[in-house]
Amino acid sequence: MKSVPQATSLRRAPVQRRSAERLTRILDACAELLDEVGYDALSTRAVALRAGVPIGSVYRFFGNKRQMADALAQRNLERYTERVTERLKGAPRGSWRAAMDAVLDEYLAMKRTAPGFSLVDFGNQIPVGTRHAEPNTRVADRLTDLLSGYLGRTPDDDLRRVFLVAVESADALVQLAFRTDPQGDEAIMTETRELLRAYLARVLD
Repeated sequence: MKSVPQATSLRRAPVQRRSAERLTRILDACAELLDEVGYDALSTRAVALRAGVPIGSVYRFFGNKRQMADALAQRNLERYTERVTERLKGAPRGSWRAAMDAVLDEYLAMKRTAPGFSLVDFGNQIPVGTRHAEPNTRVADRLTDLLSGYLGRTPDDDLRRVFLVAVESADALVQLAFRTDPQGDEAIMTETRELLRAYLARVLD
């Protein structure tokens, strides 16, 4: 069963397996249509049609398309966390450089391949082009909790601040890389890695 968003993002949380599967189809359809028509042209009716569910099923979970996009962003974050965790299984334990590469590589992979991710990612680009601080704070907190044990560090306020600065910096530079090249300019990403390594070394070495 694929992950579904936390109940806080939904009008009603799925209880039965059938309901959870229907929610997954709705979010999959939302993601596909975001790539095809963009956010402005997205409609709950089109999502219901693509997902093969009654329009009432969409409104059972979401009041409008913004709530649907927010739920997709939450699901993206859950899947991102799961995939970073999987990448770390093959990395040398305690190596913050390996952890940083896993975090960045998985983000780039999702940016390039996950449906709808280029518009929604973790919730900070709707309306298109806007950037808000809250999702980056949520990502930084999630990474702090995930990586602190792997790195043998205490997830205190200092570490959370360091990861927040790293996430904000990486976010801005990744956006630049994808504005320069639809697949992410490799030269800019190389510079991004060097910048992050230099910053994190001051705290994590």
